[in-house]
Amino acid sequence: MERIKKGKYGHFKGKEYRVIGVARHSETLKELVIYQALYDSKEFGPDAIWARPREMFLGTVDVAGEEKPRFEYLEE
Repeated sequence: MERIKKGKYGHFKGKEYRVIGVARHSETLKELVIYQALYDSKEFGPDAIWARPREMFLGTVDVAGEEKPRFEYLEE
């Protein structure tokens, strides 16, 4: 299983996030990646914290016919 490093990641839409860690859902035990926005959102405020299923975080998306990673590791 691929290890998710803590650090800064770029999202395919251009925003940056910092992965805080990986948690487990208390009922299903599925792994969730916990990450924080590195920008101020009008809708969610500064430094909003998000959770996404591990497989979705590591998944790919189709961008103009090209498969790209949803998140790409940038630096620690």
